[in-house]
Amino acid sequence: MSRTALSRLDPRSRKVKILATIGPASRDPEVLRRLLKAGADAFRVNMSHGEHADHAATIKGIRALEKEFNRPIAILADLQGPKLRVGTFKDGQAVIRHSGHFTLDRDPEPGDETRVCLPHPELFGILEKGQRLLINDGKIRLRVLEAGADKILCSAEVGGVISDRKGVNVPDAEVPIPALTEKDRKDLAFAIKQNVDWIGLSFVQRPEDLAEARKLMGGHGALCAKIEKPMAVKRLSEIIEMSDGIMVARGDLGVELEPQEVPPLQKKIVNATRMAGKPVIVATQMLESMIESPTPTRAEVSDVANAVYDGADAVMLSAETAAGDWPEEAVTMMDKIAEQVERSEDYRARVRFLDTPPDATTSDALAHSCMTIADTVAISAITVFTASGSTARRVARERPDTPMLVLTPSMKTARRVALLWGAHAVATKDIGSFEEMIAKGKRMALRHGFGKAGSKLIALAGVPFGTPGATNLLHVVTLTGDELDKHVG
Repeated sequence: MSRTALSRLDPRSRKVKILATIGPASRDPEVLRRLLKAGADAFRVNMSHGEHADHAATIKGIRALEKEFNRPIAILADLQGPKLRVGTFKDGQAVIRHSGHFTLDRDPEPGDETRVCLPHPELFGILEKGQRLLINDGKIRLRVLEAGADKILCSAEVGGVISDRKGVNVPDAEVPIPALTEKDRKDLAFAIKQNVDWIGLSFVQRPEDLAEARKLMGGHGALCAKIEKPMAVKRLSEIIEMSDGIMVARGDLGVELEPQEVPPLQKKIVNATRMAGKPVIVATQMLESMIESPTPTRAEVSDVANAVYDGADAVMLSAETAAGDWPEEAVTMMDKIAEQVERSEDYRARVRFLDTPPDATTSDALAHSCMTIADTVAISAITVFTASGSTARRVARERPDTPMLVLTPSMKTARRVALLWGAHAVATKDIGSFEEMIAKGKRMALRHGFGKAGSKLIALAGVPFGTPGATNLLHVVTLTGDELDKHVG
């Protein structure tokens, strides 16, 4: 088939979505195309690396694929967030002795084995005796002995080589710095101009961080809060309420917490986000060995499988697709793992182990009914008509066995829904009547491979049409199979 003709991409046979990070290894248009065909449903642009011109080219390439395959694709621009770093050393590095003393101060002079500058004055007023400082992703662990206005004296619980401008994590205190740096503000403005669909906000500590980002977004795009600091977990419910979605960013969480604390916390965050009816992404080091190897470890396969069993909306690939040697193979492997898990006998029981009782609203009651009907009657698709995507999120919250065909007049909504569990989104013309809704739902189901003659569909919508949040209609219809032949225009 010519590239100028519409290419064919069948609906995914799995519910969980794959979010692939784009970087030097994958920004070539042909590689992007292969990643999409291998199973990527959405793409992450990491604003921590690369220039705006590179990102603009990547986004343009993704939008070209979207047009070629007639498939809405979500793009998430991930902001770097504030990074705390030590200063420099006389020789570029130094060795901190195990159990020795080490001082962090405000003196800009290059450091040595006894001290270094910490160019973040806001830290000197909040640290207390007994709190921890973790340097270079936790490879060096310091315990505060004395915290003054100009010096922080520490004991090195774990020493080692420390070099210029290594990162500092402060797990035991809420750091009084904004979640958006000047770089983040510029990157955010760029991302909005590029019409990305999701903004990932890094190092969220408090709900107020999200309020600032949302104000700058001005109604453009959806906001995903990255949970990577213990302080955020303490206010998790508020952060979920203020966001449009959540990412479990296990990399920094694993630095600031003990390793064994991360798995149960991952489940807690996934469950809390699912209860709120918002998409949740599990990220970081999922198939880490595939950066260099064409096959993953068995432990990595189990890690991905557990996230799928937990009912995460999406699983994410980071360096595996951004900078690795095997980007296409990493997506293919994640796709295979997800499909295998979702075909297993106990998948439905596991993914519904979390009880999500409907709220006392008509919309929630009908969304819950979709699942009940699909469990009782052979339904080929739940066809959801939505302008904002809210109805689709309520249905996805129930984790029905049946795939969800989301029909929306808004391309913006269709793209956002590309990260939602079980949703296949189609941007189509609006409807104006009940009869038109049923006819269009049937045609779209046939056109996109969600049924054949004799198949039953559930149609879910709100009347009057075009009124957001007014879901009040559920209808079961049967396909005759010739609806596309009869349709003129």
